[in-house]
Amino acid sequence: RDSCQFWYMFYCFKIYCHMIFRSIIIIEKYNMITIDELKLKIDKKSRLLGLDLGSKRIGLSICDDKRTVATPFKTVEKDDFNKFINELKKIIQENNIDGIIVGNPINMDGSIGPSSQSVNDVCRNIEQKVNIPICLWDERLSTVGAFNITSQLDVNVSKKVKNIDKNAAAFILQGAIDYIRN
Repeated sequence: RDSCQFWYMFYCFKIYCHMIFRSIIIIEKYNMITIDELKLKIDKKSRLLGLDLGSKRIGLSICDDKRTVATPFKTVEKDDFNKFINELKKIIQENNIDGIIVGNPINMDGSIGPSSQSVNDVCRNIEQKVNIPICLWDERLSTVGAFNITSQLDVNVSKKVKNIDKNAAAFILQGAIDYIRN
């Protein structure tokens, strides 16, 4: 029995290390900074912007300057990249944003799929247009989490669907700022 527990724990540790190693490779491959590097680059009173890059819409969220609460900000349609970049620059300037956290839809097994590849490509393009650090954050199940939270708040289904992108962005950003604070 003790032997089974040991091998189970060893196997879980091996999977966890593999996921971390793959994440580091992904970050280095796409020239993104890690969350720990972002932590060193920003001030104690820096505001961050969270992005949930969907196939049709992009959810945005902003945290307060103490980085305690991520708030859903808005949802923009993903139809014109230049229009999105201009809106992003305006939001960054108006809200004194010092860094961007982008949800990275890694597969449940830790591998990179087409969605993650697409997010990385968009991030590379955003990086060329804005002059603040961008960090990828594992967003597995963020949309499900945002949907479940709104279910607990007794929000009707049409409002859930309408706000799911910005709520998912807030869910992603909240995870990142909780990590940064600890």
